[in-house]
Amino acid sequence: MTGWAVWGVRGAAAALTLAALAHTLWNGVVEPGTALAFAALIACGELARRDTRDGPDDRHPAPLGFAGALAYALLGRSAALPTHHGVLQIVAVTAAAALAGIVPHIARGRGPSVDHLARRVLTVAFAAACFQPLYNSGRLEQWLGQSPYLVLFLLLLLGLTALCDAVLAAGAGARTGRPYLPLLRDELRAQLGIGSAICATGVVMALGAAVAGLWALPVFCVPLLLTQMSFHRITAIRTTYRQTITSLARATEIAGYTRPGHARRVAALSCAVGRELGLSERELTVLEYAALMHDIGQLSLVDPVHAGATAELPAAEARRIAGLGGEVARRTGVPAEVALVVERQADPYREQPVAARIVRAVNAYDDLLGGSRHPGGSLEALEQLRLGTGHDYQPEVVECLARVLARGGRDRVVPVPPG
Repeated sequence: MTGWAVWGVRGAAAALTLAALAHTLWNGVVEPGTALAFAALIACGELARRDTRDGPDDRHPAPLGFAGALAYALLGRSAALPTHHGVLQIVAVTAAAALAGIVPHIARGRGPSVDHLARRVLTVAFAAACFQPLYNSGRLEQWLGQSPYLVLFLLLLLGLTALCDAVLAAGAGARTGRPYLPLLRDELRAQLGIGSAICATGVVMALGAAVAGLWALPVFCVPLLLTQMSFHRITAIRTTYRQTITSLARATEIAGYTRPGHARRVAALSCAVGRELGLSERELTVLEYAALMHDIGQLSLVDPVHAGATAELPAAEARRIAGLGGEVARRTGVPAEVALVVERQADPYREQPVAARIVRAVNAYDDLLGGSRHPGGSLEALEQLRLGTGHDYQPEVVECLARVLARGGRDRVVPVPPG
């Protein structure tokens, strides 16, 4: 999705929100008690959101708010009485409650991204537009009534809603230059985790409110709250783990074996190349950890390599150091995949896993570039990598590296934050 398409999504969400608010203010709120209850649920969900911006591990930072909005969009009855709110009121309540809930986060400078809010509005509007006209016209009651087929219809509708959300999320990520299809694949995989819990909770709350009334809302939101707490703990553990690996990677710099910032530069550029090649989020995590630890084997050397540049070493010596690094990585308790990439980084590229091919090429690029940033330095380093594509470096990886550097500007790479 291009930048113009992203701005089109934002504009559509903004126009829809303004139209919904204007319509609701002009005509008044239908069934204000129900609207207020769902607005409070959505606002509380936003208040309990993760206090970060969206990221690969944080696609749904406010799952309770999203589930409450979906439940309101799928609400046909309340305490066995028919409801009459329409699509525009659903969008208005969702947008107003979400904005009210994120005010404290914005005050701390950690509010959600505009793309996240646009996705929320458009996804909820899609679910409401598919359900409410059928319900309000009486066709849904005529076709399905209160039979089990209604539940199947709601699940199918939520599947389409999840697909809509994934398409919008992948489109927002594609503006960074990463291929769209791998992004969509990652978003669809993410929907199987917390996304499925959100959809299930939305359906259960809507069906529960249809029978028991608004008292069902606090009861059925408890499981999702517990799930959200578990995800928060998992994310905290992953963050601590990444910081530990980053600190361990700095050991070679502190000991004077490698140039300052080398591991972080290689990790940042390797992840950019991995995204260009379409690696999944899990593969990118393995790649990042391996790139951070790729020089850890040098700590076992009695005589340090000059400037830590292993790219120009004889093949046998480079493989020996890589083997030492793999052994050290295994002793630190990192996943076996990470240790394997560290161990295989000096092998001929045809014998390497994809992550090892990336680490080898990017490490060689940073070694060849050295500490200089003179004009033409990047082009000369890339040319040397291209000369080695017959045996040492995979041509596709080198070309992806060239595209990443060209897109980001000469020698411009965003570093991985230190631990």
